[in-house]
Amino acid sequence: MIEGEPGSFAFPNSTLCRQESFKTPYFSYWSGRLCEGLRYHRKLWEFVFICQALWERGAVVPGARGLGFGVGSEPLSAFFASQNCRILATDMDVEMAEAMGWTLTNQHAVGKEALRKPAVCPDDLFTENVSFQACDMNDVPAEFVDFDFCWSACALEHLGSIEHGLAFIERSIQCLKPGGWAIHTTEYNTSSNEETVDNLGTVLFRRRDFERLAARLTEQGHTVAPFDFNPGDGEVDRFIDLPPYREQPHLQMALSGFSTTSFGIIVQRGV
Repeated sequence: MIEGEPGSFAFPNSTLCRQESFKTPYFSYWSGRLCEGLRYHRKLWEFVFICQALWERGAVVPGARGLGFGVGSEPLSAFFASQNCRILATDMDVEMAEAMGWTLTNQHAVGKEALRKPAVCPDDLFTENVSFQACDMNDVPAEFVDFDFCWSACALEHLGSIEHGLAFIERSIQCLKPGGWAIHTTEYNTSSNEETVDNLGTVLFRRRDFERLAARLTEQGHTVAPFDFNPGDGEVDRFIDLPPYREQPHLQMALSGFSTTSFGIIVQRGV
């Protein structure tokens, strides 16, 4: 029995990871539901953001089809399966993952069994509701269509460039039914709206990049949840974790000379 319940309107906006979220009842609920230890870590915030954003928009219902990109070893596929959603989980193929070093850090899903989390989802429901397919996020298969929702948790910053990451978000929306929801989290540069890291293994998105994306998506007829770029003023918000990174607090981190945290973007496909 998990104490508490999801929030009703916790994430009306596309927003930054902030300390204030961790103090809410819904955050404790989702941490327990996903069998994740409650801690000040931005990766946990990303999981909570994705679950809560989809839940409060009515996307997590029996029979809904969900598409996960770059799922690694995260518990989200198992949770959605536990709600009788039909999930296609994807990650890069093994050879590419090995070349990039993801298999050494347990951040790559070799296949369906890597996503099985019995404490999150009973085995029978997981077996019935989850399938797995290798997928290059820079070349999403044309047959990925008619999903009710899709998500990725800090994967699109590893696609080679800022433009590749933005193009992936656009492509992911094409995988949805009209009215479907895309929820993505990624790295956000809290140091500068000008200088950043681009064309490397990990890129840092700026405010201007997301605003440019929103303009493109709006022109295409999609709806982007308004952006909230408030970095927060809590003690943990102001702490910048330096390498080697600690387990907590780890909301803001130093990377390639910039401070960065997680940003969550919410998009609804147009009719």
